[in-house]
Amino acid sequence: MKLSVIIPAAGASTRFASGDKLSADLGGRPLLLRTVEIFSRRPEVDQIIVAGPPDDMEAFKDRFGAGLGFHGVALVPGGREDRWETVRNALEAVEESSTHVAVHDAARPLVSDDMLDRIFMASQHLDAVVPVVPVSSTLKQIDPTATIDAGEGGDHLVDSILGDAGRLEVPATEIRGTVDRSMYAMAQTPQVFSRELIVRAYAGQDLRGVTDDAQAVEMLGVAPHAVQGDPANIKITTTDDLRLALSLIKSAPPAKPKDPLLG
Repeated sequence: MKLSVIIPAAGASTRFASGDKLSADLGGRPLLLRTVEIFSRRPEVDQIIVAGPPDDMEAFKDRFGAGLGFHGVALVPGGREDRWETVRNALEAVEESSTHVAVHDAARPLVSDDMLDRIFMASQHLDAVVPVVPVSSTLKQIDPTATIDAGEGGDHLVDSILGDAGRLEVPATEIRGTVDRSMYAMAQTPQVFSRELIVRAYAGQDLRGVTDDAQAVEMLGVAPHAVQGDPANIKITTTDDLRLALSLIKSAPPAKPKDPLLG
């Protein structure tokens, strides 16, 4: 296996309250570099491609260029609107010698080596591998069009006194039923594909609305395979997620030293 890893990093971090989440300090290093380091130490990985914001590449290089260069990362401009555009752009930089391509969220810096061992092993036998974690809670089907205000919005007395000021709104959405959670799982990254398959998936399809790479492959009529993920492999979207990641790093056991005979 000769693996190229694509890390889309062109997003605007709109749900992260403290600015650029990829620059956030995570145990002494920026979050993005934490993510890159996961793959830089893996022997299967021959190439790492980070796709940054196309309209802010100079500032992106100022923030991360030295660290990315230290790890031999190729930096390319991503897309302006959707994630799939960023992946499509990055695929053009994949080396011809690569047999497989992994796509990994820039904001997932806690991937374990055990999980990567499983995914990379499966990828030697399967063309599309997706790490997943089971849904542990009861799963409800809701109707987003059937939402009412169950708070003070319907209280005419409160409304007459306060108007809109201080009024507590409680949106309540109608539940249509309960679904069998054993039939569902939550997808994670890295998702790994044979190079030929992922290039074909991104080459000629209308990918508007696609939210992950496995979905693009599914649109070709190819069924990806699910492999056990890791609940600790969280995606950092909010500042609460960042605090959780810091706690997980602090509580993680120390890495086992390598056997010098095994390398």
